[in-house]
Amino acid sequence: MFLRPVYTIFAAAKNDYMETERYFTHTLSNGLRIILQQTTSQVAYCGYAVNAGTRDEDPDTPGMAHFIEHMLFKGTTRRKAWHILNRMEHVGGDLNAFTNKEETVVYCSFMKQDFTRAAELLTDLVFHSVFPEHEIEKECEVIIDEIKMYEDTPAELIFDDFEDLIFAGHPLGRNILGNAERLRSYGKTDADAFFHRYYKPDNMIFFVMGNYTIEQVIREVEKHTSVITASPVLLHRQQPPFCAAKRQDVSKQSHQAHVMIGGRAYDGQSTKRVALNLINNIIGGPGMNSRLNIALREHRGLVYEIESNYTPYTDIGTFSIYFGCDHEDAERCIDLVFKELKQFREQRLSDSQMRAAKKQLIGQIGVSSDNNENNALGMAKTFLHYNRFITSEEAFKNIELLTADLLQEVAQEILAESNLSILRYR
Repeated sequence: MFLRPVYTIFAAAKNDYMETERYFTHTLSNGLRIILQQTTSQVAYCGYAVNAGTRDEDPDTPGMAHFIEHMLFKGTTRRKAWHILNRMEHVGGDLNAFTNKEETVVYCSFMKQDFTRAAELLTDLVFHSVFPEHEIEKECEVIIDEIKMYEDTPAELIFDDFEDLIFAGHPLGRNILGNAERLRSYGKTDADAFFHRYYKPDNMIFFVMGNYTIEQVIREVEKHTSVITASPVLLHRQQPPFCAAKRQDVSKQSHQAHVMIGGRAYDGQSTKRVALNLINNIIGGPGMNSRLNIALREHRGLVYEIESNYTPYTDIGTFSIYFGCDHEDAERCIDLVFKELKQFREQRLSDSQMRAAKKQLIGQIGVSSDNNENNALGMAKTFLHYNRFITSEEAFKNIELLTADLLQEVAQEILAESNLSILRYR
């Protein structure tokens, strides 16, 4: 399970960079921030995380952030698309990217000795892309195929539609992929406008996870970015206004009902986010022993999949529960979910239940931390938005400090039935 680590950094000054355990940070003169986590692996990861996502698009350019992500691979002032695709492939590496509501990430995985190749290529993409007109039409059709595939997968589509429901027209509710009609109208001028507005050194970070020293990383990045000057970026993000809970039924004519239940939650800096992470894990986390899995699947056989999710953004968050079931069982499942949430709000966890819940979450974090790619991406997002990061040991300590009283307080705030919206695909 991915947990966005947003805890306080404990660091000591050393030369002109910051060090804490195996983490190092440094800021270049042009404002580009660098973060390194040292490993002993022969496989390394690095990339750029840009503080620009779907919520930063203009209202008349939906899907532009994701469109830019695709077009970064289509040509720069130094390379054509073919050369970009082959640069890391020739050494067995992997070049990838993704777009979220608040960030776009472009990164590589590669063997340790190919760091220079990866850093130079990524810098070329995020600072020197040119968006060739002859590539735009082709790539738009690729994205439109992606949209159609997404729309054919209601178990995924409902997550975006649910955020649109609870954020009521706010940019955070905007679909990441955009829509086909607007995509076909985009040209080089549109792409250039978004790219030059947000893809600036002081609006991004460069992250590395690998067997390097911070001096090596700084030297390498400075070599490739020395001609890129500082240029402040003004983000115009506004917190979504209040929106009352609501219920919406949508006709999808799918073979089963898909249902989302949830509402707004704490942002990524809230002091209560750790408690909500633990509540989320108890209620509908990845463990087969989650309360909702036991109540709806194991005891009654009503669902194949049921899960809960807590997603913190920089100024707000969401808590949601998803399940798919037979159409005739949907209302019963909804009632059972609310019954479980009511029980959690009203019954304080015992000491033994708290110990077991903490142990499970700590174990899950420990196991997931064995995946260095996920670690690198989690570190990148956290450092980008909060200029801080956390070790597993610090995460464990914060979990151990949680109390049953705090969990109940959080449950009564976030899981109150009056705060929860329902979206159902019929």
